[in-house]
Amino acid sequence: MNAVTFLSPVLEEIKLVEERMRAQADESHPDLRAALEHLLAAGGKRIRPTLGLLVGNMLGAPLEKLVTLGAAVELLHTATLVHDDLIDGSLLRRGMATLNARWSPPATVLTGDYLFARAAKLAAETDHLPLMKLFSETLATIVNGELTQMFTSRGLISRDNYYKRIYAKTASLFEMTSRAAAMVSPANEETIESMRDFGYQIGVAFQIVDDILDFNGDQNAVGKPLGSDLLNGLVTLPAIYYAEANPTDADVASLPNGGWTNNDNMTRLVDNIRMSDASKKAMLEAEQHIDRALACLDSMDSCVECEALENLAKYIVDRKV
Repeated sequence: MNAVTFLSPVLEEIKLVEERMRAQADESHPDLRAALEHLLAAGGKRIRPTLGLLVGNMLGAPLEKLVTLGAAVELLHTATLVHDDLIDGSLLRRGMATLNARWSPPATVLTGDYLFARAAKLAAETDHLPLMKLFSETLATIVNGELTQMFTSRGLISRDNYYKRIYAKTASLFEMTSRAAAMVSPANEETIESMRDFGYQIGVAFQIVDDILDFNGDQNAVGKPLGSDLLNGLVTLPAIYYAEANPTDADVASLPNGGWTNNDNMTRLVDNIRMSDASKKAMLEAEQHIDRALACLDSMDSCVECEALENLAKYIVDRKV
C-alpha cells in the first residue's frame, strides 16, 4: 500500500509541523541549527504526527494544537533516535549518516538533550496540563525501557519481556500521540480511550514488523546488518517463535548464558530463523494487532480521516522498510 493514501488528507498540515520543528533551532547555536536541519532532511514518513493530525481532525480538534502536538511528538521521536544511534554505534539511518557518524559523542548527547527540551516546550505550548503530564510520562517510559533493555534483556527469551520492551520503545509514543490528539478535541472519555487503544495497537504492530524486517528486509534499506538485534543479544518475536519451535537448538539454548556474544553461532541462528516460518508467525501476530486497531474505528463516523487511519493501520503491516 502506498503511504500517500493515508498522508493525502494532511499533506499541507505536515508541512506546518515541519516548519514548527525547524523553528525550534532559530535562536540556537549554528551547529545545533545545522544538526536539526540534517536530522529533518533525513525525512521519514512522519507517521506519528500524521496519526495525531488524522485523529484530531476526525474529532474536531483545533489545528494549532495538533500542529504543536505533532512537532512535539516528532522532535521527541527524533531525540530518541539521536541517542539510540549513539548507544548502538549506528553510522547510517535511512541511508544517511547519523549525527554520531559526524560529531563527537558529547556533541551528539547534547543535541539529543536539546531536542528533548524543545519537544517538552512544544508540549507545554498546547496549554493542556493532562497532555503535558502524559508527554513527560511517555518520555520516562521510553528511557526506562532503554535502560531495562540494556541491563536485563540480553539473551532473554521471554514474550512478556519482549512486549514490555516494544511498548516502551515504540508503542507508548504511538499511544500517546493518538490519545493526546483526542484529548485536545471535544471528544468524550470513551472516544479518547478508543483512540488510545488504536495508537497502542498500531504501535505494537509497527515494532513487530520492524523486528521481522530485521531478519527479512533488504539490508541496504534497513541500513544495518540483518539479524542485528540478535547479534546485540535482543531476542525479538521471530526469534521467540523459532526458539519455541526449536527448544533443543544449541544456539537457542546458549542465548541465556551469553551465547549471543558468539558471532558465528548467532549468524547461523539468524540464517536458521530466516529459513523457518517464524517471521510468518510473527506477522500473523502483527496483523491481529491491526485487526484490533481497526475495531477501534468501528464506532467512528465515516469520514476521510477515518478512512486514512484505516489505510495507515494496513500500511504498517504492508511496508517493506
